[in-house]
Amino acid sequence: MTSTVENDRQAASEVRAAGINEALTVMPDEKGHFGPYGGQFVSEILMTALAELDQAYRHLKNDKNFLAEFHHDLEHYVGRPSPLYFAERLTKQMGGARIMLKREDLNHTGAHKINNCIGQALLAKYMGKPRVIAETGAGQHGVASATVAARFGLKCRVYMGSDDIARQSPNVYRMKLLGAEVVPVTSGSRTLKDALSEAMRDWVTNVDDTYYIIGTVAGPHPYPMLVRDFQSVIGIEARAQCLKQFGTMPDAVVACVGGGSNAMGIFYPFLEDRDVRLIGVEPAGHGLETGQHAAPLSKGKIGILQGNRTYLMQDSDGQVLDTYSISAGLDYPGVGPEHAWLKDIKRAEYVAVDDKQALHAFRQLNRLEGILPALESAHGLAYAMDLAATMSKDEIIIVNLSGRGDKDIPTMAKLDGISLD
Repeated sequence: MTSTVENDRQAASEVRAAGINEALTVMPDEKGHFGPYGGQFVSEILMTALAELDQAYRHLKNDKNFLAEFHHDLEHYVGRPSPLYFAERLTKQMGGARIMLKREDLNHTGAHKINNCIGQALLAKYMGKPRVIAETGAGQHGVASATVAARFGLKCRVYMGSDDIARQSPNVYRMKLLGAEVVPVTSGSRTLKDALSEAMRDWVTNVDDTYYIIGTVAGPHPYPMLVRDFQSVIGIEARAQCLKQFGTMPDAVVACVGGGSNAMGIFYPFLEDRDVRLIGVEPAGHGLETGQHAAPLSKGKIGILQGNRTYLMQDSDGQVLDTYSISAGLDYPGVGPEHAWLKDIKRAEYVAVDDKQALHAFRQLNRLEGILPALESAHGLAYAMDLAATMSKDEIIIVNLSGRGDKDIPTMAKLDGISLD
């Protein structure tokens, strides 16, 4: 993998030398486009609902009372700011750049998902929607949605693929404890893609009283924009923390990418810092060459899925392919449209890490730092570890540790042949 990292690094240097002229932080345009990506490809009934949401968000994102309530809950309920932690023993093991972990795993509910859910639950409250629905893969977004629904007194239904329910049973029970109804989705691949489709169908049927909390930077406009904005607190903090601790910007920022909200959240405040490399890590599953992966930016084609144009895993006839990753939260055939655009203009780099590499990184962080990362986060960590070994000791890598691995203990125990019954 080291040679691949070195090649990626050289390519990124060439991109920086050429320069990028776009004003990166002003996207999307008024119709929700990031270059050719994004937009609104939905039924007429949802166009009205999306217009209502867009109008409400554009007003409320500058409303002092809304912002005060959002930031109050981030501090006093979520527990922000999350630390920027120096993984000293891991850094020593790799023998290169300093590896800094943005500790989103320490948030209330155990992942970055709560940042976005607080913001969207407040939108539901201000818009007078008493019921919220959500989709979830690894369960963290479902837990966060159920949590904020309880916090604000909203009814909550969560759609989750039956395969994901089987591998994420602790999070399913957490949602139920919080008062949410969890609906198994048995159609299609029985994973995140199908859960999202079922949630969209629910929204069409109940649009008058229901707010749909989308968990990632995908879906029809304005969702990619507003989810990014709510998650950008991660990058705002990381940027300020790095400047405070080191007096300089990081050399690279690394995050895993499924739909891409944790990555977009940490990337966005760095977009115009041209010397900071932004690296998104997709799940290569059993290997890109096997077809058993979920890496649309690495191996996909441009198409339309669940309301937006982006890179997708699809066959020659345009049919969406089944995907695979050991991490349920990355097991999705598409990616947020802003990531697609950043790939095309070469402002961000996108690479892939397979299951074995992610599992190795998971165990390394366990034993060297006493931290159990989510298997999703372990993908980003795996690439960062190899990248660090190619860099000098005065350089800095920030890894977005997007969630903790408690939810993945049953998966790890099964791999180790251990019964938890």
